[in-house]
Amino acid sequence: MPTLAKDLNETVNPRVAAISPSGIRSFDAHVSKIPGIVKLTIGEPDLNVPEHVKQAAVQSIVENDSHYTSNRGKIELREAISGYLERTRGVHYDPETEIVATVGATEALAATIFSLINEGDKVIIPTPAFSLYFPLVSLAGGTPVQVDVSEDDFVLTPELLENVLKKEGPAVKAVLLNYPVNPTGREYPRDVLEGLAKVIADHHLYVFADEIYSDLVYGVEHTSMATLLPDRTIFISGLSKSHAMTGYRMGYFAGPKEAIDNITKLHSFLVTSITDSTQAAAIEAYTNGDEDPVKARAIYQKRRDYVLKSLNDMGIETVPPQGAFYIFAKIPASYGTDDMQFALDLAKEAQVGVTPGNAFGAGGAGWVRLSYAASDEDLHTAMERMKPFIEKVNAKN
Repeated sequence: MPTLAKDLNETVNPRVAAISPSGIRSFDAHVSKIPGIVKLTIGEPDLNVPEHVKQAAVQSIVENDSHYTSNRGKIELREAISGYLERTRGVHYDPETEIVATVGATEALAATIFSLINEGDKVIIPTPAFSLYFPLVSLAGGTPVQVDVSEDDFVLTPELLENVLKKEGPAVKAVLLNYPVNPTGREYPRDVLEGLAKVIADHHLYVFADEIYSDLVYGVEHTSMATLLPDRTIFISGLSKSHAMTGYRMGYFAGPKEAIDNITKLHSFLVTSITDSTQAAAIEAYTNGDEDPVKARAIYQKRRDYVLKSLNDMGIETVPPQGAFYIFAKIPASYGTDDMQFALDLAKEAQVGVTPGNAFGAGGAGWVRLSYAASDEDLHTAMERMKPFIEKVNAKN
């Protein structure tokens, strides 16, 4: 096993060296070693990819569809995404110039942030938030400005944004919004988004809109920032959550041509283009798969209701999720506020894995995230194991 030459030990990008690994993935890897653990740590749908989508990928392979495509993705795919966005967001994106297929929404986010954020720029990120956002902004030379929204029903209000912008000054270049929110499942009401859109336009900012969970909402209407503010929004999404296609790595970004041209250059240097069979599957999903997320929603909503009731019956305070497939739960007051230790104790003593809230930034302290994308069997087992653990915690105080 080779050991790095000593004279190379300091040869590293200091920005990379200064960043910690993903708190979500690190914690998951740690508790995965516990025998018999039931993991509700990762947002990994247990559902299968719809059969018609799988068959499109298979057919692509059988037909030797195995060559480079345009950096932006096949025009048939971009046309399918354009049609989907027009149906669901009421915004027309030119498939030739305003849509690019990427290796998951993760690469879309990276290409967008690295292309548009300069040294010293600030990006507003409401927290709790998906932990990937913070290191991406830092690696681009920017500063992620975490705004704790836990006291505002877990949404960024126009009033709070205005106050933060006054405090942070002209270095702010963008607001990063993810909703339905990972980890809380909160959806942003239209009136709040309209207020945010006005503030963002008044301050001449970009919006990076990560709406990867927008097809999974329960009893509420999803309003896109792309609908309200198309000239300032870089819209980011994909099929990982809506069609249980996490392993296919199918994402995309869309927006005004002038911005998309620059983001596309970086995207092409990073990955050239995405896999042909993934593109074939995505064409099918965006052309004939509008009903697939509807079926998935019904399953997730049933699981959400079960887990939510189970936790509430244990006396645990929760944020009732309106979308995605996560529940944000407050650790019992009798335990204290150390969400990391609580999650470790739960994993070791009850063999249930959840993600500590501190992995999602300042607004997550004292909370944990549970994913109900797991199977019904695992969810029932987890709730059965958690009940005596919570009773024991409460009995100590």
